[in-house]
Amino acid sequence: MDVVRNPTVHRFSQSGRILLKRRLSFERQREQRQDRKQSSARQKYHETEELVYIDCSEQVLNKMIVNATSPMVVVANRLPFIVQKNAETGQFERKQCAGGLVTAVAPVVVETNGLWVGWSGQHLEDGEHDIPEANPNDRSPTAGLKSRQVIPVRLPQKQFDDYYNGCCNATFWPLFHSMPDRALFQSDKWEAYRQVNEHFAKLTVEAVVKLAETNPNSVPLVWLHDYHLMMAANSIRDRCDRLGLQIKMAFFLHIPFPSWDIMRLFPWDDELLQGILGCDSVGFHVEDYCLNFIDCCQRRLGCRVDREQMLVEHNGRTVSVHPLPISIPYDRFVSLAEKAPQVVKNNEQEQLLLGVDRLDYTKGLVHRIRAFETLLQKHPEHIEHVTFLQVAVPSRTDVKEYQELKEDLDQLIGRINGRFSTPNWSPIRYIYGCVSQEQLAAFYRDSSVAVVTPLRDGMNLVAKEFVACQVGEPGVLMLSPFAGAGTSMHEALLVNPYETDEFAEVMHRALTMPKDERELRMQQLRHREREHDVNFWLQSFLKSVDCLADNNLTPGRLLPLREEDFSQFLASYVKESSRLALLLDYDGTLAPIAPHPDLARMPEETRRVLERLAHMPDVNVAIISGRSVENVKSMIGIEGITYAGCHGFEILHPDGTMFIHPVPHEYEVQLEQLKKQLEEEVCKYGAWLEQKSSGITFHYREVPKDKQSEVMTHAQKLFQDNNIKLHQSHMAYEARPPVTWDKGRAAIYLLRTLFGLDWCDRVSTIFAGDDRTDEDAMRALQGMAVTFRITTLPNLRTAATYRLPNTDAVLTMLKWVEKRLSSRLPVTNGFRSRKTSMSSIGNNSPPHPPSSPTRRSRSNSQSPSPTEPNKQMMVMTDQVYHQLISRKNSPPRVSVSPVNTPTRSTV
Repeated sequence: MDVVRNPTVHRFSQSGRILLKRRLSFERQREQRQDRKQSSARQKYHETEELVYIDCSEQVLNKMIVNATSPMVVVANRLPFIVQKNAETGQFERKQCAGGLVTAVAPVVVETNGLWVGWSGQHLEDGEHDIPEANPNDRSPTAGLKSRQVIPVRLPQKQFDDYYNGCCNATFWPLFHSMPDRALFQSDKWEAYRQVNEHFAKLTVEAVVKLAETNPNSVPLVWLHDYHLMMAANSIRDRCDRLGLQIKMAFFLHIPFPSWDIMRLFPWDDELLQGILGCDSVGFHVEDYCLNFIDCCQRRLGCRVDREQMLVEHNGRTVSVHPLPISIPYDRFVSLAEKAPQVVKNNEQEQLLLGVDRLDYTKGLVHRIRAFETLLQKHPEHIEHVTFLQVAVPSRTDVKEYQELKEDLDQLIGRINGRFSTPNWSPIRYIYGCVSQEQLAAFYRDSSVAVVTPLRDGMNLVAKEFVACQVGEPGVLMLSPFAGAGTSMHEALLVNPYETDEFAEVMHRALTMPKDERELRMQQLRHREREHDVNFWLQSFLKSVDCLADNNLTPGRLLPLREEDFSQFLASYVKESSRLALLLDYDGTLAPIAPHPDLARMPEETRRVLERLAHMPDVNVAIISGRSVENVKSMIGIEGITYAGCHGFEILHPDGTMFIHPVPHEYEVQLEQLKKQLEEEVCKYGAWLEQKSSGITFHYREVPKDKQSEVMTHAQKLFQDNNIKLHQSHMAYEARPPVTWDKGRAAIYLLRTLFGLDWCDRVSTIFAGDDRTDEDAMRALQGMAVTFRITTLPNLRTAATYRLPNTDAVLTMLKWVEKRLSSRLPVTNGFRSRKTSMSSIGNNSPPHPPSSPTRRSRSNSQSPSPTEPNKQMMVMTDQVYHQLISRKNSPPRVSVSPVNTPTRSTV
């Protein structure tokens, strides 16, 4: 009861009024203390979430360009804001929050006139009260969300605590993060979880009924979120069926989904899996989590599954599973970074390592600090020049395990600071508390290295936020492979947080990385995160549940390719039993184009996929590049594949034999003269010359724009004066031998050497390249292979079968091929002979859109072990070449006689 409103106040005497005022003051103070206590308890709850509450009034928000075809009911553990009583006014008001889910989904709920079901921050014991409207000055993502669009969940405090702390945090959080030794399995807490999910389901159906009344001609989309609500779907579906209401239902998990050997430890795993399968569509951050879920459904429930299409059949229903990596509002973070004042760095020479995490055992904070200590031990040159700034947001401060974690971290930081500090410098700055997003953006922008190294994490948006805020001097991202972000942010420096010495060395590498490499890595990271922002995540989700209006997609821009999209390109051509030849360019295909060839590094994930493909039975991989064969081999470094350099003029086979195409002596003389003139007259302003065995490449990429015209004109004249044809490449001019040999003929030679003259009848061939030289191969292989051109040019004519936007799409294609052929056994010795024979069976024509290809089958055989290395020069005449591409059912192969001398000579 509010004593201020008690009518007995007016019957007191003067002295009684004084006593009453004192009592009222005491009551107000006690009430305020109680409010602060409740607020603190709720804060402890909110600190356990992945999203951190901040003041959103000055945020710059992206305008959503997504048009959903169905009104949406979002069901999450909490509302997109919490309701708190203002201690001064006594009125309830909204306290805003920000994060990927709120920023992306709240505007869509507003636009579709949908509803949001979630906990408001109040318990049943707090009494009934209405949800307040947003402040008129509110500019947060939830500003347009009216109180009528909010359905608050109110529960008894004991039941909520058993559900949230006893089951969600004590059981699912450690178990799903692959730390089962920390998980507690208690039947009463599991029962509380089920009861709370049932209550959420009841309120969700009330929301569906509301939408059915206001939108009778539409089918509502119910979107369940995270590990708090894995048992609600079946109850929602049953209730809606009884009421005759049609719905679509989807579930998205914001944390990792564990493998079968971890999931089976949960005593009620079958109930949990069936609860999730009550939805029509299930989404996870990355493909690994999807496959873990599918595997658990098959092994525990005996479901029929399709791993290629990611489908699970359960109770006569087919549930689709989708990798949907969540992201950030990229433009908002860029704007924050551009406006935020500098808040760190004492001087320009100081380098700053940054860590931003909740204080949680999954984040690996102790491992990170120990690695920093090892760095200072092994590389004392960083003392007084490098500072580690660790922001730790308080989390579950009333839980003993977290109290011990904080104590260990405090002691470790104190010991390191005591050991290495000087009068003017301390190695570690430690912030234990919350920071505003403006401060956070400044930390991100001004840091030299971001250390994002969780022991296990669903995605980890800190890595993406750091990249978005890199608007000035480029920094370096260190990333744990055990975070979901590690599967897509290929240019980050991946580090195992459990390997302390390696961790320290990667820190040292990040701190000493040259600027040009930092720029290249950050440029690629920023481009990817800008394209795959939070709007793209929401578009991908709506597309997965068939609720995306096609007419609202950004004009002229398709959604980036996913692995399953390659099924329509290759599924009918590349079978599980196929004999496969992969012919790939390097620069611009496997590795992004870089300012300098030495900086064009293939992502580690691409290298691993390529290596696994090379060791599969009946898969032959060849790299055909304009680089020298020695250089391209050193850049890739995979044994058992074929390397073709100088656009195919040099070919190194896995068994060590070398093919070298001869060049005219007259050309060699002219080339030496051209090389000398270019070095003396034009190699300036950043232009430089790359020497190859059969030609040269003049690079002008690093020449300033105001000098490029002068340098290009002079170089063109020298090519012309020396009677050498100029070949345009990526910001470079190439000199090549004047012979009828190019990547197309090199590709035909490779396929004929590997598989015989009738290779196209029994081998599936895929070629991918990105520039004009690759068009020679695409034309030569037209009708006999599936070819991909990597390009973003809008008006490019190409002979390729399909186009791909970037090197990430090539990686996606390789992963699709690996998945397609993964049932095969690896080659035992790691090498493959370049000469094999196979009986011709049926026709093997590649698909030609839109017609359907014919069906094929193949038998496989392999040649004896590789021979000793033998470098030799071979000659292929025009007559032999035309025979190779025109004859299909020919007699046994015709050998091309090698020239005895290994030196270059005139044809």
